[in-house]
Amino acid sequence: MSIAVTESRPPAWRLLLDYVRPHRWTLLAGAVLSLLTGAAGLLLPLVARELIENLSHDRAITGALLVMSALVVANAALGALGSYVLRRTAESVVLGARRALSSYLLRLRITAVDRSEPGDLMARITSDTTLLREVTTDSLVGLGTGGLTLVATVVMMGLVDPVLLLVTLAVILGAGTVLGVIVPRINRASRQAQDAVGVMGASLERILGALRTVKASGAEDREERTLHEAAEESWRQSVRAAKWSAAAGNTAGLAMQIAFITVLAVGGARVATGAIEVGTLVAFLLYVFYLMSPIQQVVGAITQYQTGSAALARIQEALSLPSEPVAGPARLPSPGAEPAALTFEEVRFRYGDDLPYVHHGVTFAVPPRGMTAFVGPSGAGKTTVFSLIERFYDPGSGVITLDGRDLQDWELPQLRSAIGYVEQDAPVLSGSLRDNLLLGNPDADEEALTRVVKTTRLDGLVARLPAGLDTLVGHRGTRLSGGERQRVAIARALLRRPRLLLLDEATSQLDAVNEAALRDTVTDVARTTTVLVVAHRLSTVTTADRIVVMDAGRVRAVGTHRELVAADPLYAELAATQFLATAD
Repeated sequence: MSIAVTESRPPAWRLLLDYVRPHRWTLLAGAVLSLLTGAAGLLLPLVARELIENLSHDRAITGALLVMSALVVANAALGALGSYVLRRTAESVVLGARRALSSYLLRLRITAVDRSEPGDLMARITSDTTLLREVTTDSLVGLGTGGLTLVATVVMMGLVDPVLLLVTLAVILGAGTVLGVIVPRINRASRQAQDAVGVMGASLERILGALRTVKASGAEDREERTLHEAAEESWRQSVRAAKWSAAAGNTAGLAMQIAFITVLAVGGARVATGAIEVGTLVAFLLYVFYLMSPIQQVVGAITQYQTGSAALARIQEALSLPSEPVAGPARLPSPGAEPAALTFEEVRFRYGDDLPYVHHGVTFAVPPRGMTAFVGPSGAGKTTVFSLIERFYDPGSGVITLDGRDLQDWELPQLRSAIGYVEQDAPVLSGSLRDNLLLGNPDADEEALTRVVKTTRLDGLVARLPAGLDTLVGHRGTRLSGGERQRVAIARALLRRPRLLLLDEATSQLDAVNEAALRDTVTDVARTTTVLVVAHRLSTVTTADRIVVMDAGRVRAVGTHRELVAADPLYAELAATQFLATAD
């Protein structure tokens, strides 16, 4: 799914200036060096004319040769220094854009992530920001320095011979008309090429994220075709953009060749009639040659701007996605902090305006301390309760309070610092086991880490690993079993010393021995904090202080296991079938 942003955006040149503004002085220094390089080059034809006149009048040429040599050396030195300064500045612009975009994407609302493709967002950070490098140097600076050099060259040509200048400008005007037709096509093709790169990135991320499933399903050939089609579309659009860019560049080159031939013919006739000297014609022809560089620079700047503006538009689209407010990290609860109390009051929620409601007036209350289990058929809205507590989503109506305070009034970092959350699929990030355990509390000391590792029965795993806690767990924890990943997720949550612990089927992949041990751990934690569990096993439910039975987005009953087996038919059925137990 691609990103769609309908509100009006500022023009690409203004966006580019926003990125360039922090580096304006170094960019200006590079531009000045480029102008000095051009100035040194502009003086060469005048010195060449002087040299030819000295030769024709048998005067000494030593001085002219020394000046030409100095200008050539200065041109090369200033050009190299200016190029380095501009390239370095362009890399700094790319760095700034990547920092800003990556920071923003980390704070996207989950609703925005749901509507986007992660691979496409990755392409905007990598591929699209890379194009800012060229658009900064080739487009922004190139247009400025090339344009000024072009104007200066035209002025010098006018001083040498106005008639030949008019001939040259007539040819250039014709080429400009052709370019006006070509440039918009470059913009469209460049945008479509960048969009295709995003589609390819999204396809690749989708496949690599489920590569085992793809292989087990024998779907490599089908997914390969999907990837190849996206790559070919990117190739087609890039070739299309290259075709129009080449046409633009060659139009400029052809115009200069025609200008040279025309100037040579007209200038030769003027020399023959005695209107100008041979030295003047040579100097003007040198300016025609020299004119090719700034014209190609300006044309290249315009074509590059079309490519860059497409990338800037895609970056701005990502920066227009809904995000959470920026706030500094909050302190984790201190040891012995009071557990949290939670209430839902007539909460209604759906994942999209075009989707049915998941919650239809959910109401329940959870007092401080103790374990509350949520049970019910699949799709009853149990996991959604946890997503609303974490404020990954906000309810459409109704009120959720933590410690009597509306969740909307909490700063997100402060709210989430009080919560430990173990997701249903217990994701593990690539990196070391230690990195994963400390993800939620990087300041935890070794004593706390060792204690939690032992509590979650990870000590045996750590002892077997070649580098202990510093062993790499692989992409998404592929070197760990499902049960080990769940224990890592639980340990990570416990290290945060949460006032409210959310466990979404946190023991579903554990064997009976480890499940019993962790169940005892959770029961012990529930004595000092508030624990909410989405449970599909009777063993978890029977130890809960209260059970919330959900069905079709509503709370139908609340009570203990013994009370609900006797009073609620749905729960009695679940206890007898899904929980594989008999009614007590």
